[in-house]
Amino acid sequence: MNRGILQASLAYACWGLFPLYFKALQAVPPLELLAHRVTWSLLFVAALLAAQRRWTWLGAALRDPRVLRSCAASSLLIAINWFFYIWAVSSDRIVEASLGYFINPLVNVLFAALVLGERLRRGQWVAVALAAAGVAWLTVQAGAPPWIALAIAVSFAGYGLLRKTAPLGALEGLAMETLMLGPIALAVLAWLALQGQAAFTDSGGATRWLLIAAGPITAIPLLLFAAGARRIPFALLGLLQYIGPTLQLLLGVLIFDERFDARRAIGFGAIWAALALYSAESLWRSRRSGARA
Repeated sequence: MNRGILQASLAYACWGLFPLYFKALQAVPPLELLAHRVTWSLLFVAALLAAQRRWTWLGAALRDPRVLRSCAASSLLIAINWFFYIWAVSSDRIVEASLGYFINPLVNVLFAALVLGERLRRGQWVAVALAAAGVAWLTVQAGAPPWIALAIAVSFAGYGLLRKTAPLGALEGLAMETLMLGPIALAVLAWLALQGQAAFTDSGGATRWLLIAAGPITAIPLLLFAAGARRIPFALLGLLQYIGPTLQLLLGVLIFDERFDARRAIGFGAIWAALALYSAESLWRSRRSGARA
């Protein structure tokens, strides 16, 4: 139990500190950085699978149309999620990106109702309504919806839904997703190199090593999360997930001086109240089910 809490907490802390990494690569265009992230993640995951001799699943997966369709869809969604997050950090919109991950659990609830046919409990409906009110407030104050936050939340919720029903584990799933995205990423990098615009060749050694580090930086938190999720209750995992966006918000406001005035705080406050209600209701339901068991 304690080991699972530590593993999941470390995973969320790593994701929460991602702005520091992507800010260090702010000079690299988001699309090129996405291509590097896919490429180096594929190489890192392939090395892990080779070291563990875990290749037996690949042949069966490549012959299974259901697995291929699922992985193609999840690959597209995670690429969209990664791109919008990278673009948000490079555009000094870390606070809005953190909002996306605060909203994400409630989007998950909506997807469960709309796609899986699950019935929402009263507390969950109230939480969703509160979050919607917070987003509406932020939209009115900004004059436009928080598109980055919504894109991040929806793409990650859709990705989570597909991964929930996928037959592959965390490492194998990431391998398949990056394998599908790999040819596109390599084509982008090759085209940039031919145009003389490749950051990997035009930048210094520090930038090159940071780009190479995208592989382990992407894979290690995912593996920590997968290991921790197996050891702790789902309700507790749901509470720990707020470590990530909280760290992102703090970095955006305290380190990178992004705006967080009283009007924006009201919108975030409504969403935080929704998350508090959702978490408390889930924790109460989990304890009640445990007591009955």
